[in-house]
Amino acid sequence: MKDLTIDYALRATWQAVARLYNEEAKNYDLTMAIGFTLLSIDPKTGTPSTALGPKMGMEATSLSRILNSIEEKGYIERKRNPKDGRGVLIHLTKLGLDKREISKAVVLRFNEVVRQNISDEKLNMFFEVTETINKLIIEKKVYTKHTAN
Repeated sequence: MKDLTIDYALRATWQAVARLYNEEAKNYDLTMAIGFTLLSIDPKTGTPSTALGPKMGMEATSLSRILNSIEEKGYIERKRNPKDGRGVLIHLTKLGLDKREISKAVVLRFNEVVRQNISDEKLNMFFEVTETINKLIIEKKVYTKHTAN
């Protein structure tokens, strides 16, 4: 266990979760990235396209590809933002709302199974640890550059 690096444990676990989500998603003509995007769009009022990238932690070019793909599939439509004529709101179509509900159900089921198998105490500790790691990264206290002595 001591030989296991923190980044390896995080990466391997996330890859396993992503694989699980993608395997389930393909049954519904979805991918994990598409599901995550649909879940990030406000189902009632839509979401400004400029707010979507930061909300999802994605670069504009990657998000643009996903949005183009899901627009072609008929899951979203782009409408002018009535509050900002230069802006665009991303709205879910009826099909997009259905696919969003499927994505939501998969995420909730995953959380339910994990919560049934891991105590609240351990999960709270997990969230505390991940929050601390993120804080250390944001505060630049975790250095990624190799420093020679």
